[in-house]
Amino acid sequence: MYLVMGITGKVGGATARHLLKQGKQVRALVRNREKAAKWADQGVELVAGDLNDATAIEAALKGVEGAFVMLPAIWAPSADFKETKDVIVSYVEALTKTPPTRVVALSSMGAHRTSGLGMITALALLEQGFRSLTSPVAFVRAGGFFENFLFGLQAGQGGTLPVFYDPINRKSTMVATNDIGAEVAKLLTGPSWPGHRVIELGSMVSADEVAGQLGEVLKLDVKAFAIPRAGWAEALEKFGVPKGQTGPAEQMFESVNAGWMDLGVEGTEQLAGTTSAREVFAAAQEAA
Repeated sequence: MYLVMGITGKVGGATARHLLKQGKQVRALVRNREKAAKWADQGVELVAGDLNDATAIEAALKGVEGAFVMLPAIWAPSADFKETKDVIVSYVEALTKTPPTRVVALSSMGAHRTSGLGMITALALLEQGFRSLTSPVAFVRAGGFFENFLFGLQAGQGGTLPVFYDPINRKSTMVATNDIGAEVAKLLTGPSWPGHRVIELGSMVSADEVAGQLGEVLKLDVKAFAIPRAGWAEALEKFGVPKGQTGPAEQMFESVNAGWMDLGVEGTEQLAGTTSAREVFAAAQEAA
């Protein structure tokens, strides 16, 4: 039995799919059973609970061989990241009382840094908090998700893909969520390891290349367009970030553009993704 957090999201869902394909039993901690009903139909055991409830997490951990854990994405965190810290405290308490044979935690490129990361600060805090666990832990530092460009299936109809990456020909680490799920499932079910591991997951890709692959799917000439720095706040608000609370997201993209989230941090393992942006766009278009 393997515990998967965030099963109703892209990464948790991909992890569960890969585990089920291997014939493994999967358990998921969910706040809303109805939202996760399709997983119950596939044989996933659903446990009701919240990430702020250490007792619920501990109950979900009982009897599992391994656990995949992740933080909920918060685009507008409080200044002290209290929401994140509360979840980490719950995780550490539960994982200490009921330690599985291994833990895989979703992190991000750049999480080795201690400042200037914006939203990624949450994952740096997660890594720091989990260093005290006695279970073997693998931190999967993923690159930016190709799925974050899926709005381009509509926006690209006009021939441009607006991005926060600048310059648009500079490569940074990106990956498909399916590849993250595949690697997490492999870590959960594969050979054991002692202590802590850090795996950088993704390939160096530019916004230009993403736009080009989008164009191939749309059968149009699509070019990446770097949103001017002065317009980031307004653009992020259009993506749903509350007005006046775009600072952490802006700082995250500044870090990406500064090269803080590139592959090759000393002491880490590197694993390239195998799914291209083109494949992500094509799959989403077909599903739609």
